[in-house]
Amino acid sequence: MTGEPTHRALRVAHSVKRVATDFLARDVSDPALAGVVVTEVEVTGDLGIATIKTRLLVGGDDAQRRRLAMKSLARAGARLRKSIGHTLRLKRVPELRFVYDVGADASRRVEELLADIARDKKAE
Repeated sequence: MTGEPTHRALRVAHSVKRVATDFLARDVSDPALAGVVVTEVEVTGDLGIATIKTRLLVGGDDAQRRRLAMKSLARAGARLRKSIGHTLRLKRVPELRFVYDVGADASRRVEELLADIARDKKAE
């Protein structure tokens, strides 16, 4: 096995992302989940585990807010899993794991640092 996801795993990941995004937008009333977006979903080849990467649109720098959002996602996970099973009609619904996607925050920070360096060079 090469470690590459199968075509079916990619299709399921795309579908899970769509359902999870709709679920967060429509079916969740928890204020801690306001502004949470799904950035990516990875599904194992056997479709047993779906890793859902999320981030906050605003306040992603605040570790307390991120922690609160991740706890709220974990609490809503069973309802989301049920929604995925119902919507996608999968024989076996993958176990959901939520992780905070720091990639966008890290790239924004790198851009800020590069802009600071450019300003410092102009000031010299």
